[in-house]
Amino acid sequence: MEKPWSGRFSEETDEFVEEFTESVSFDRELALEDIRQDIAHVRTLQKAGILSEEETKKIIEGLKGIEKDIREGKFEWKRELEDVHMNIEAELIKRVGDVGGKLHTGRSRNDQVATDERLFLKKETEEIINLLKELRKALVITARNSIDLILPAYTHLQRAQPIRLAHYFLAFREMFLKDTERFLDCYRRIDELPLGSGAVAGVDFPIDRHYTAELLGFNKIVRNSIYATADRDFIAEFLFVCALTGMHLSRLAEDLIIWSSEEFSYVDLPDKLCTGSSIMPQKKNPDVLELIRGKTGRLYGNLLSLLTVLKGIPTAYNRDLQEDKEPLFDSVKTLKGSLIGIRKVIEGLSFKEHKMYPNAGNFVLITDVANYLALKGIPFRKAHHIAGSIVAYLIEKGKRLEDITLEELRSFSELFEEDVFNLFKPENVADRRKTYGGTAREQITKLIEVALREEGLK
Repeated sequence: MEKPWSGRFSEETDEFVEEFTESVSFDRELALEDIRQDIAHVRTLQKAGILSEEETKKIIEGLKGIEKDIREGKFEWKRELEDVHMNIEAELIKRVGDVGGKLHTGRSRNDQVATDERLFLKKETEEIINLLKELRKALVITARNSIDLILPAYTHLQRAQPIRLAHYFLAFREMFLKDTERFLDCYRRIDELPLGSGAVAGVDFPIDRHYTAELLGFNKIVRNSIYATADRDFIAEFLFVCALTGMHLSRLAEDLIIWSSEEFSYVDLPDKLCTGSSIMPQKKNPDVLELIRGKTGRLYGNLLSLLTVLKGIPTAYNRDLQEDKEPLFDSVKTLKGSLIGIRKVIEGLSFKEHKMYPNAGNFVLITDVANYLALKGIPFRKAHHIAGSIVAYLIEKGKRLEDITLEELRSFSELFEEDVFNLFKPENVADRRKTYGGTAREQITKLIEVALREEGLK
């Protein structure tokens, strides 16, 4: 098959080269963006007087016919035509005749593909932002419904201090809110039009790039033709935000995997989101959560892959940049799936208070015993030592903190009074954290109200 550049060459392209260099097997993901761009470019050419009204109409009708076939899965993609752009252009010429060959006037595949990718990323970023919002809503509703459940917070995976479960879910809501802000910020830099930059030096036809930007819905125009065709920073930044969001998803998934184990048994996962074992009948495996955790590695790998491609290529466009698409498409698919999966899990969780509450007592309360002494005037470092000595004593005696007597406490400090026993209830200790952002019920209630309003749930 004749190539669009065949005039320069004396030999036909080797079949290996066709197979090795083709990208249509994956870049056809950009087909609808490519046709949308084509139509805008044709209208721009008409405005510049390069195409007549009749030619413009004929080309656009041909493109819309191709678009229909693509949407219906009827379009035949040809590997020998290399990429999505040439497949569409060749089919257009076949359908409308030589006038279809005017489509590529004043344009290079270098600015064409960069435009497709930005159009694709604008759409996908908006979808990811919406998925993040749905996840945040689920977290807020779960927080509201679990405000009276007490469990230990963990540091170093050791029981630390009692918190209300709602406080935990609001923490992840904050993480995903920051992720949303990063996607919104990234979107601003995606929303710039490179089309009209040509191969590298600009275009020598009188096209109006501002008009094209208006047709395609871009807020800005890339101001330098070299940068416009060589830049993939916007993809690298997007992949970084995907990776960071994936990290938050992975940490949430890890917690829920641990909490659903029989050793913790804090939560029960919905059966419909788990799988079983082919050999062990008792198993209920948290496969969705495990895959969310595992797929975060793909998000990291995709980011590193693109950064490695970009680091050594000379300015401006090089064929290496073809390698930007598969990591991009994979990260989009992976992150969207993970966001949907974790939301479904959150919405289906049930909690086991009888397992959580006891673990929020005993030595988890001892920090407040030290604080009790500090409020009595003992320097905190000394109060800390006394509280630690109480822990050592109780471990030796095989007793819980709740079982200690006032007489035993006074053997460590005469400042202990009856009121110290108010600290031996996890909910009382949690509710002492009344500073803004703390785990006290009154603070959490206020922040849930704020979150409900921010998420449009109230």
